[in-house]
Amino acid sequence: MPAVTGPALAVAALLVLAGAQKLLDPTMTVGALRALRLPASPLLVRAGSAAELVLGAAAIAVGGPVLWALVAASYLAFAAFVAAALRSGTPIGTCGCFGREETPPHPSHVALNVAVAVVAVAAAATTSGPLVDGLFDDVGTGVALVVSATVTVGLLYAAFVELPRAAAAAHQQRL
Repeated sequence: MPAVTGPALAVAALLVLAGAQKLLDPTMTVGALRALRLPASPLLVRAGSAAELVLGAAAIAVGGPVLWALVAASYLAFAAFVAAALRSGTPIGTCGCFGREETPPHPSHVALNVAVAVVAVAAAATTSGPLVDGLFDDVGTGVALVVSATVTVGLLYAAFVELPRAAAAAHQQRL
């Protein structure tokens, strides 16, 4: 089992969760896209979100370099979107990836998206099949891997949501 299995599992699971959230409630994402004058409608966001969800699930269940490259491309596209929002100075409260949490674009989002894209590139380079293959050949290792991936998803969520909030609060205190 490649060393990247746990981190890759977390990266793909985060993609599934973000896609599911926007599929259920596209409102915030539609607003963010419109603020940047990009094509936006609930139907369009839901279609993209469904693709995001399926891509993350397929990376876990099917794997392979092409799917992992697409996961990396997705995260790089998210990084580009946030960079565009930052560059334009457009006030966006949140992109909707993590629900209605007030999470304005922040440079940390760009860095985190690039970092998880690097994990996906590593998975593309080192895995040839499903992440779940052999996961439970050794039950202890499999359980530890799933638990660590779950904790990593929680930490990534906190980093995407709480880091920008903390930075904004610190900025307000300096003013």
